[in-house]
Amino acid sequence: MGRKQQKNQNQLEMAFMAELRGEAPEVVMEGSELPMAEKQAESPASQEKLMERVCQRENLLKALKRVKQNKGSPGIDKMSVTELTEYLKEKWPKIREELLKGKYKPQAIKQVEIPKARGGKRQLGIPTVVDRFIQQAILQVLQNLWEPTFSKDSYGFRPGKSAHQAIAQAQRYVREGYDYVVDTDIEKFFDRVNHDLLMERIARKVKDKRLLKLIRAYLTAGVLEGGLVSPRGEGTPQGGPLSPLLSNILLDELDKELERRGHRYVRYADDCNIYVKTQRAGERVMESVKNYLSHNLKLKVNESKSSVGKSCDQKFLGYSFTRDRRRNHQISPEAIKRFRARVRKLTHRARGVSVLQMVKELTVYLRGWKNYFSLCETQKLKELDIWVRKRLRCVIWKQWKTARNRYQNLLHLGVSEKEAALTAVSGKGSWTMAQHPIVQKFLTIGYFDSLGLVRLWDNATA
Repeated sequence: MGRKQQKNQNQLEMAFMAELRGEAPEVVMEGSELPMAEKQAESPASQEKLMERVCQRENLLKALKRVKQNKGSPGIDKMSVTELTEYLKEKWPKIREELLKGKYKPQAIKQVEIPKARGGKRQLGIPTVVDRFIQQAILQVLQNLWEPTFSKDSYGFRPGKSAHQAIAQAQRYVREGYDYVVDTDIEKFFDRVNHDLLMERIARKVKDKRLLKLIRAYLTAGVLEGGLVSPRGEGTPQGGPLSPLLSNILLDELDKELERRGHRYVRYADDCNIYVKTQRAGERVMESVKNYLSHNLKLKVNESKSSVGKSCDQKFLGYSFTRDRRRNHQISPEAIKRFRARVRKLTHRARGVSVLQMVKELTVYLRGWKNYFSLCETQKLKELDIWVRKRLRCVIWKQWKTARNRYQNLLHLGVSEKEAALTAVSGKGSWTMAQHPIVQKFLTIGYFDSLGLVRLWDNATA
C-alpha cells in the first residue's frame, strides 16, 4: 500500500473511531473527493482489496447500525449488542489490523435449538456480536457483487424482495395454467452445505485471499455445546448475517439450471417450487432436480417432505393457491393449525397472568401474523378474529371464578341487575358462556380495543 493510501486509511480509521465516540468529524483524503474504497471499486484490482472495502468507514457504520437494529442474543462471550460500541472504541484498531493482515480468527458459535413449524428442532448458531458486526460488514460488500446477477425468481433474503412477492408470482403461474407443483425440500440444507463447493463459487468473484480465508473461517468456526467446542466440516450455520447470502450464492446454481431448462419456478431460500402442467411432467422434473442437486451441489432432497401434486393441494410459504381469479390467496390448513395452537397456548388459563398481559403478548403475535397473511381471503381472517375474542371472553369468565365476582363484574360493565344475576349463576361451561349474548354484548370489540388487542379483520363487528 502506498504512502498516500496508507494515510487515507488512517484517516478513515480515525473517522470511524470518532463516530463511535459521537464526534463525527469531516474526512477529506488527499487527491480525491471520494472515499478510497469507492475509487478502488472502479478498478479491476479492487477485487483483490475487498477487505479494505469491508473496513471502510461508511460500511462499518452501516454494519454497526444494522447489528444494533437486529438485536439478538449474546454469543459465547456473553457480550450484548448494547455493549458493542464501547467494546469497539477500545478494541477496533487491533481487530482492523488483524483483518487487513488476514490474521483475524472468529470465535466459536453458540448452538441453540428452536422449534420448527412442522415439528422437530432447528439448530441455530449464534456468533458473538463482534463477529456479527464483521459478518454484516462483509455481507454489505459481497451483496453488491452478487445481487445484480441473482435470478429474478429468487426471493429469500434479498434487498427489495419479499415472501409476498414470491407468493404473488406463484399464484400467477397457477392462474396461467401450471396446475401441478414440484415441491422440493432440501434435507437439512443449512447443515449440509459443502464448504469446498461454496468457496469455489465465492472465489469466482472474490480475489482477496484475506477475505476468502475469513469466510472459510466463519464456515468452519467451532460450535460450543455442553461446554465443549466441536469443529464443523460442512454447513453454513443459521444465525449469522452471512449465512443467507452464502446459501443464495450456492443455490443460484440451481436457479440458473432451472432457467436454462425453461422452467417456471419460485425459490425462497431453500424452499423451491417448480410449476408444470401435468403430473407426469412434474414427476420427470422432480427426478431430474434430485439428480442435479445430488451430483452438482452435493445436496439431498428430503423424500418425505417433497412431492408432486395439484396446486390446490400444495402449500408454499404458508399459503395455498387457486386458479379462481375472484378469490384471493388462501391460508394453508397447516398455517391455521399452527395459529390456533399458538393462540391456545397464549390464552391458556393455567398461565397465571392477567388478561391485560395476555392481550399484550397476544397482540405481538397477531400483528406479525396479520401482516404476513394480509394477502389471504378476508373471510378466513374474520373467522379467526371472532375465535380469538371468544378465547379471551372464555379466559375472562374463568378468571371471574365465583358467581358473586361474575355478578359484580357484569354490573361494572353496565349489565342490569336482573340480567347480571341470571347470567352469573349459569351452570354452563366457560366456552358456552363466552358466546352468551350478554357476555358478547358487554365484552365488546371496543372493550378489547381498549386493552390494545389488534384485529385480524378491521371490519369486525363481533
